[in-house]
Amino acid sequence: MEGTFSDHSFKFLLVLLALSSYINFSSAGRQIAPQSSTEFIRTSCSSTTYPKLCFESLSTRSSLIQTSPQLLAHAALDVTLSNAKSTSAMMLTLSKSHGMKPREVQAMQDCVEELGGTIDELKNSISEMDKIKGSNFGLMINDIQTWVSAALTDENTCSDGFQGNNMNGNVKTAVRIKVLTIAHLTSNALALVNNYASLHG
Repeated sequence: MEGTFSDHSFKFLLVLLALSSYINFSSAGRQIAPQSSTEFIRTSCSSTTYPKLCFESLSTRSSLIQTSPQLLAHAALDVTLSNAKSTSAMMLTLSKSHGMKPREVQAMQDCVEELGGTIDELKNSISEMDKIKGSNFGLMINDIQTWVSAALTDENTCSDGFQGNNMNGNVKTAVRIKVLTIAHLTSNALALVNNYASLHG
């Protein structure tokens, strides 16, 4: 029936969401790293707004991060970018599904556009992080902070598009879970970038 989103479709969507989150957080492999690396990540994540998510999303990369604040911030940006890409692709597919209201389709498409901005800003941040050097550190880290903050704004704008009682509850819930996760990852990444910047202040 037009304007509805079937329970079967929603359950399938939730399975896809869970699987994509698992893949994003686990894709770096599970090499055994020294305890100091894991503890470094746990301690660093304790200063973020969402420490549990921070540790869960980065602990699988502990052997790559070691005890480097720069590599930690870089990994946080990379994890966030990976999640933003998978969510954008999922929403683009969902917007083409049958049985969605025109308002829901429009909100999906608007959100994909906002997430496109997020993806570009995170890519810019990662590229700048790769090239960061002592002589231009202040200017480059400021660019990174600006881009990550802009990404967070884009994500909030995306989420705002799904407010209102005339939106399908299942669609709103599914989108909110994914977009909030990206926003929380972005917030954590910004905190870790700021921590890295403070060491050079």
